[in-house]
Amino acid sequence: MMLKKLSIAAAIAVLSISAQAQTANAVYVGADVGSTTIDGLSGNKTSYGALAGYKFSENVAAEVAYRHLFKAESGSKSTDLNQAMISVLGIVPVSKEFQVFGRLGYNTVKGDSSVSSALYGVGVQYQFTANIGARLEFQKPGSDTKNFSAGVTYAF
Repeated sequence: MMLKKLSIAAAIAVLSISAQAQTANAVYVGADVGSTTIDGLSGNKTSYGALAGYKFSENVAAEVAYRHLFKAESGSKSTDLNQAMISVLGIVPVSKEFQVFGRLGYNTVKGDSSVSSALYGVGVQYQFTANIGARLEFQKPGSDTKNFSAGVTYAF
């Protein structure tokens, strides 16, 4: 009888650990740094941002993010361009560690004025561990704007 109770307790413990392992990496956060190119402006501008995401499955995730795209200065006037976005990622695992993803979403780019538009991008991610990953991404936040970034992610 005691052995049966121990077996049931062990089975419940294993199942709860297994359930936690399946959902442990669903929520993630990240940060990136990159370069923004805008048609009509000379040179590239440094960008940086932060993101939070939720991975629904191996192939689908949703993200919200905020990125500082660039700061332009003209004489005494300075303009910051910032991006807020929400998007869905379609993910194709190439191997256990390496993934290719596409992004489709909606973003608002705000400077002296605000413009909202569709957002799309493509990228790759490499998982060093179950929790820590690195990604490279190209995004098109506006018709005249391109952003290349490199970042890290941490999954909970």
